Amino acid sequence: MSTHKATTLHAIVLAAGASRRFGSPKQLVRVDGQSLLQRAVAHASGLLGAAVTVVLGAHAAEIVETLPPGNAGTLINRNWQEGIASSIRIGVQRLPGACDGVMLVLADQPLVGSETLSRLMTAWRRQPRQIIASRYGSVTGVPAIFPRWCFGDLTALRGDQGAHHHLHVAAGEELRQRNEILEPAVHHDVEQARGQPKRRDAVA
Repeated sequence: MSTHKATTLHAIVLAAGASRRFGSPKQLVRVDGQSLLQRAVAHASGLLGAAVTVVLGAHAAEIVETLPPGNAGTLINRNWQEGIASSIRIGVQRLPGACDGVMLVLADQPLVGSETLSRLMTAWRRQPRQIIASRYGSVTGVPAIFPRWCFGDLTALRGDQGAHHHLHVAAGEELRQRNEILEPAVHHDVEQARGQPKRRDAVA
C-alpha cells in the first residue's frame, strides 16, 4: 500500500478591483447567462470542489450576493485600493496549512474555462515543485499555479505587483523551475472585448 501523500491544490479567484475605467463592476458582467465571477468560480469549483476562495474588495457587498452559497469561501480585502498584491497576500495567508500549491485565477478572463484550468492542474500534479503558468505569445501570466515554496514570495508582493511580477522578476531558481503551458486565447478579458486598453491584473 502506497504511503505517498497526494498533493493538495487550492484556487484563489482574485476579484477585488473597482473596474473604474470600465464604469461598472466587471465581476458582474454577464456572459452566457452568468457573471464573469460566477463563471470563474464555477470553473475552479468544478475542478477543486470546495478548495476555492474568492477575494473581494470594491463593491464587495453587492458582489457577494451574486455568489451561489457553498461553492467557494470568500475573503474581503479591506486594502484593495493598494493593488492586486494585497489580494494575493490575503489569499495566500489564509490558505490551509496542508496546501501544497495555489492556483491564481482572475475574474475578468471570459475565455479561461475548465479545460484551461484542468490542463494547468494536470501539469502541476506531474511536477508539483514547479510553477505552471499560462503563456500568451511572449507574455507569461495567469492563470498560474505556484507551489508552496513560492508562498513567502507571493506574500511579499506590494502595490500593483501581481503574479506576473513574481513569474518574471523572481529568483533564478524559480525561473529555472518554471514550466509554461501555451494558452494563446485566454488573456483576452472583458475590457479588450470593448476595445479598451488593458492594465494587467486590474480586476484583482
